[in-house]
Amino acid sequence: MPTAERPPLRTHQRRALEALDQAWAGGRTRAWTVLPPGAGKPRVGRETAERLLAAGQVERAVVLGPNTAIVGQWEEQAADLGIAMTAWTYQSVAVFDPDAEVDEDGDEGSPVARLHENGRARVEELRAAGPLLLVLDECHHLLEVWGRLLADLLEELPQAMVLGLTATPPAALTGDQAGLVDTLFGGTVFEATIPAVVREGDLAPFAELVWLVTPTPHERAWVDGSAVRFAELVTALADPSFGSVPFLTWLDRRLVTRDAGGAEVSWAALAATEPALTDAALRLHHAGLLALPPGARPTEEHRRDPGADDWVALVGDWVTGHLLRSREPADLEALEGVRRALPAVGHVLTRAGVRRGRSPIDRVLARSEAKTAATVEIARVEQLALGEDRRLLVLCDHERATATLPVDLVGVLTEQAGSAHAVLAALLEDPAGADALLVTGSTVAGSATTLTALVEHVAATDPGLARTLRVRPAGGAGAGAVHRLEGAWTSRRWVPHVTRFFESGGTTVLVGTRGLLGEGWDARSVSGLVDLTSVTTTTAVVQTRGRALRTDPARPDKVAVNWSVVCVSDRHPRGDRDWQRLVRKHAGFFGVDETGEVVDGVGHIDPAFSPYAPPADHELDAANARMVLRAEDRAGIRERWRVGEPYADRAGRTVRVRTRRDGTLGAGSDPATVVVRPGVLEARTPVQRRTPMRGVVAAGVVGAGVVAAGPPAAGLAPAAVSVAAGAVLLALAVVVGLLVRRRTLALRGARLLTEAAEPPSVGQVACAVADALHACGLVAQDASAVGIDVDAGGEYRCRLDGVPEEESAVFATALDEALGPVVAPRYVLPRHVVIDRERAVAERVRAALGRPVAPDGEVWHPVPTVLGVRAERARAYAAALDRWVGGGEPVWTGSVEGAGVLAAQRGSDPFDVATVMRRHWS
Repeated sequence: MPTAERPPLRTHQRRALEALDQAWAGGRTRAWTVLPPGAGKPRVGRETAERLLAAGQVERAVVLGPNTAIVGQWEEQAADLGIAMTAWTYQSVAVFDPDAEVDEDGDEGSPVARLHENGRARVEELRAAGPLLLVLDECHHLLEVWGRLLADLLEELPQAMVLGLTATPPAALTGDQAGLVDTLFGGTVFEATIPAVVREGDLAPFAELVWLVTPTPHERAWVDGSAVRFAELVTALADPSFGSVPFLTWLDRRLVTRDAGGAEVSWAALAATEPALTDAALRLHHAGLLALPPGARPTEEHRRDPGADDWVALVGDWVTGHLLRSREPADLEALEGVRRALPAVGHVLTRAGVRRGRSPIDRVLARSEAKTAATVEIARVEQLALGEDRRLLVLCDHERATATLPVDLVGVLTEQAGSAHAVLAALLEDPAGADALLVTGSTVAGSATTLTALVEHVAATDPGLARTLRVRPAGGAGAGAVHRLEGAWTSRRWVPHVTRFFESGGTTVLVGTRGLLGEGWDARSVSGLVDLTSVTTTTAVVQTRGRALRTDPARPDKVAVNWSVVCVSDRHPRGDRDWQRLVRKHAGFFGVDETGEVVDGVGHIDPAFSPYAPPADHELDAANARMVLRAEDRAGIRERWRVGEPYADRAGRTVRVRTRRDGTLGAGSDPATVVVRPGVLEARTPVQRRTPMRGVVAAGVVGAGVVAAGPPAAGLAPAAVSVAAGAVLLALAVVVGLLVRRRTLALRGARLLTEAAEPPSVGQVACAVADALHACGLVAQDASAVGIDVDAGGEYRCRLDGVPEEESAVFATALDEALGPVVAPRYVLPRHVVIDRERAVAERVRAALGRPVAPDGEVWHPVPTVLGVRAERARAYAAALDRWVGGGEPVWTGSVEGAGVLAAQRGSDPFDVATVMRRHWS
């Protein structure tokens, strides 16, 4: 294709190439570039190769890719553009010789030295190529599998310029992977996020939804039985006769009074070394079974009852700290009870303590037949929403189950439960899935009618191949209407045919495995995805979602809906395992929620969802109904993405605040105009002191003069009478003036008292936090950058705009602490308060005149941790809070006075709000 005929570069392709040009010009020889699936990474790679080849900076371009499909695309597209590029798979290089793991001295060889001769030949070819551009496509694979090989390979190619292309965002890399990228590439040259490319219009707007199910009745009977033994243990743990040192007594000594297990340590230190134990303890506190440990501050993740993992962590501490060291008969009996119960939650008791083991409940939830039935329901929803435009992709972990079921699950799950074949069979039994087609690396299957139509489709472009194809019943248990298409072909030939058949509408539901229809497979018409897979890595999730996000020229208004199917049960202590897989899938993945905010995590599926616990079983139908409504509103999804509007492409943190009761938060948005000092109201705006009294008295003086002088002059009354009448009128004017003055002052005082009684607002506290952080040099913006939105349910969403994500997180954490209860801060601040109540006129007058008014009380607020590390920071926060809300000087809780205040105020919660922190994109 001549250069003039090429489509114009997309915004992010152009920006990526500009960043790369600048990097090469600056002397860099290695560059790591991040673009989402569908954003055009290959175009960036090809353009880079063409520019460097034309400039003579390299003499050859070689691409390494993760599979033959991706490599084939590079070869085909490079040939069309006349670019000399060689494309290999990573596997063609990274083939290791099993006999070369160690040398003759027994030392482990380098990865390059251990390559099979075919791999070494590739390396030699690269070394001999001279100035070389090496493009590593989807290079996250190298970090996951061949990180050390990549490091050694690049050392072998000192003349090479290296371009790494990936869809995996830097934030999703492990510490080791991020370190390897920084070492080998010097950090990221360019990154674009999925929301940014959607906003540009180069990816389709989309929504992430979930269909929630509980195990089938047959599975539920097993689940209930499995939960009994562990439930008996949990009941026994509350029995004070269970063990010589009962479980709850041990935890109180270990975590509250901390007189067990050696020297006392701070809660912060304990949480840093044993986070699972301390988190479990705070959830036990939430359940009312443990006092709040000194220094602990429960957050969103702790506001639920303990789960199976929490009980295991707590019991494990009791076991290793006490039971295993004791020979008391009561402790041996308790130890045996623990041993019997742990397998129900996937753990076993060993001589060293509690260890993770096999968990049948995980398999029941992951492969529940209820999930297969839900897939059929989703197919119906999508058919009703899109009709003939539906192009639904269903991804499974495996074509057929090959592992033998554990003995205790025989008769609970069928052998093929959760497999692609089982999903296909269920779809074919319903009109909404009658045209479904299964394509894997070894099979093409569907109904006889659909397969016959596929053969006719193949015949239109490859009649010779079509003549070899035969439609045959699949056979086997549960096959039902399933037929197979057999013939002289392999997946490399049938995948393109099936893809074109799918795009043309020959089938509107395509079932497959992530390995075949995931990374490298493209079908622009995919309208949505049903994710039945168990994989939870960010790389896999991004690639899986990428199948549906490509724009479709034939349907410019395309909106993709991606469904996850999740099985939960609140009848079993590990009934949240599938939910936790969903949480891990969406951690770091941005989507738009129903309010139009772009957030990561399960919050973009539904704002009511928590990453820490699934909805209760009785709430699932309502949640699914909300999902169906969103799926039907494709236009609303597109509108909420605001395609074409400006964006910063920046992640940040939002604090969501919801009041627990009325009257704890005000509504002000400006600095406080009236604050309460220990003995007076301080008005910060000019207060009108004058009253109408002068005018009343002046009028009385004039009137008295007229009465006293007028009648005698006219001969109408004696002078004495007139003077007396004038005096009376003057006195009356003075009395009325005084009454008017008193009433006016009382009204003004009442207004001041009402303003003073208004509690601080979320916005005022947020502005105080921002100003203090800015004054201390901790964030780049002050209160002017605070953004607050209020949703329809009255929830506040607070953020600090215009700062990097790290600073946004500092602000969010500090605000969360400022609005929270007094737990164990280093500094506290007093704030005097008055109550909006009936008051005597004299008190209201004193308030208006600025004379002493006794406060009704005093509340104390914690200084956020980051602002309490030094006295000057605490004073900066005190000054900011005083400006916005009103308050006193900070008090160090390590002092005698401060210790007394903390002892009296610990646990007090002036604002009484529930807060959660979420990650947002703007």
